Amino acid sequence: MTTIIHPLRPARRPRSADASSTSAELRKPSYDCREHTDAVKLTVYVPGVEASGVEIEIRGPDLIVTAHKVHFVRVNWQALHLESAQRDYQLRLRLGHGVDYSALHAEIHQGVLTVVLPKRIPLGESLPAQRVA
Repeated sequence: MTTIIHPLRPARRPRSADASSTSAELRKPSYDCREHTDAVKLTVYVPGVEASGVEIEIRGPDLIVTAHKVHFVRVNWQALHLESAQRDYQLRLRLGHGVDYSALHAEIHQGVLTVVLPKRIPLGESLPAQRVA
């Protein structure tokens, strides 16, 4: 019987040590993204995060939400449950160019971050007329 052993490929190293350690420390939070007629509503569940720990960044058509926890556990303490792990959160979503990022509204309450992004009005279209009763 013949066994074929393939040569090992050289391991790829990360571009920098900081990049690999940063991605290992972050985890993707649970979220819900809903499209409404006039806006996109994003709900991100980030328990243990306060308003001062939330960073919202726009890179082209992408929305990046980074949420840092306030309380950190001692170095020698081990978590028994995954929910208790003290890693920060990062969510990357591609929402496209149809959203007005400059008019976004965000608020956080008890670990639930709500981001509302109004849709852009295409050129040539006007706002729907509102009826006055």
